[in-house]
Amino acid sequence: MSLKVKNKVGNSAELYIYGDIVDNTDFKWDEYDVMPQDVKNTLDQLSDVSELNIYINSGGGSVFSGNTIAQLLKRHKAYKTVYVDGVAASIASVIALAGDRVIIPSNAYFMIHNAWSGGVGSAGDFRKMANTLDKIDEGILNTYSENLREGVDIATIKRMVEDETWMTGDEAAKYFNVEVTDAVNAAASASDFYGKYHKTPDKLVVKDKKEPDKEPKIIQFSDIEKQQYQNELDLLNL
Repeated sequence: MSLKVKNKVGNSAELYIYGDIVDNTDFKWDEYDVMPQDVKNTLDQLSDVSELNIYINSGGGSVFSGNTIAQLLKRHKAYKTVYVDGVAASIASVIALAGDRVIIPSNAYFMIHNAWSGGVGSAGDFRKMANTLDKIDEGILNTYSENLREGVDIATIKRMVEDETWMTGDEAAKYFNVEVTDAVNAAASASDFYGKYHKTPDKLVVKDKKEPDKEPKIIQFSDIEKQQYQNELDLLNL
């Protein structure tokens, strides 16, 4: 299902990226997943707008698709204001920085980390994969470098990326050119990735109290909660 623009008034429009970033396919496991083609199709409908408000609540996903989405947004002629409505983690942080203005509530999360991948193959295959991941990390660091607050060294960000660093809005503003607003009551998006990251904040995952060593359960919204987001936040149908 393609993206639908629900809030378009005059020369202004709103986009909501609420879900995992996935590759272009003919099928989605979750209707909230976001593909580059979805974003392109939507932006093609908005060629005449001069102001674009983008709301992000995403645990991340495909780095290649995320970079494509970021480039699609950057190329759009509109002045882009990005609002982080809960979480901009992993490649979603790169998408967030595609905005001309980035606004993060003090209690929202902004996470940066090295790209990672899984696979099978020979030692040569894995060496090739490692080289590819290094190139991906280099590209992501270039994006972060373009958005650093004055006086921040990219070497500092590189260390933070290597350590998988989760930041609140207040903390992110110490390193990046983002604006911080007061705390808001926004629930984090459901994501397939929160349980896979190494340092996901406890509030984003739910552990089994009877079996604390068991794999964390990913926070999921009920159908009612999803419908509330659909109605109250004009969430784009994917």
